[in-house]
Amino acid sequence: QVQLVESGGGLVQAGGSLRLSCAVSGDIFKIWSMDWYRQTPGNQRELVVSLKTDGSKFYSDDVKGRFTISKDDAINTVYLQMDRLEPEDTAVYTCNADLAETYFYYTQGYRSNYWGRGTQVTVSS
Repeated sequence: QVQLVESGGGLVQAGGSLRLSCAVSGDIFKIWSMDWYRQTPGNQRELVVSLKTDGSKFYSDDVKGRFTISKDDAINTVYLQMDRLEPEDTAVYTCNADLAETYFYYTQGYRSNYWGRGTQVTVSS
């Protein structure tokens, strides 16, 4: 069983910073990618940042230059450093992992996708 647990959300003033964490636990052999999505009421969930196993990173235009994704492989945790936050960044931020639970799945090319429950980020003006 794989679990993703986010932490670090909260209320911050515009221009401030927050750091989100997403800890992945359970049966994990290989993590292919870890992503952060965000969603506001009435809108679709959107991809904010992505970190692939080869180290490549994707940032949406809205957050490029302000957000930074990083990871600690030793503890299967990915971080999202959010600086110069804007009211438009207010959303529920959810972590997503694309992974292989076992060596067998890894060799067969099987991938599973897991979601965390999300953490609220509120930026006041």
